[in-house]
Amino acid sequence: MKDTLRQRADFLTEQGLAEHRGQRVVLARNLLAKLRGRELAQSAQLISTETGLEHRSEADGQRVAGTYRRSVMLASGRYAILDSGKAFSLVPWKPVVEQRIAQHFAATLRGDGITWEVERKLGLSM
Repeated sequence: MKDTLRQRADFLTEQGLAEHRGQRVVLARNLLAKLRGRELAQSAQLISTETGLEHRSEADGQRVAGTYRRSVMLASGRYAILDSGKAFSLVPWKPVVEQRIAQHFAATLRGDGITWEVERKLGLSM
């Protein structure tokens, strides 16, 4: 049992998710954010390979726009794939988008929250 715990602690330390302090192992303060970031990066790479689109990272306060293609369920939650034609973004999913597949949305990320807007495409009419 002690060997197993030591192996786990060593693994977390090697991954940058914990550090040894004497006899204690202290988990990183931002452990969940690091794990979420790793999971999103790994998922983005898989989606990029599958679709041929480049992943566009999102920053806090940034507005991203694109066509809602589908959602993906990850350990850290459900995310919507917004496709802008050349790139895609993974943004936290909300139920409001599910029935609007293939529609154009804009999303603004703020902290742990997100604001969704349905965008109207501009075009010429006669």
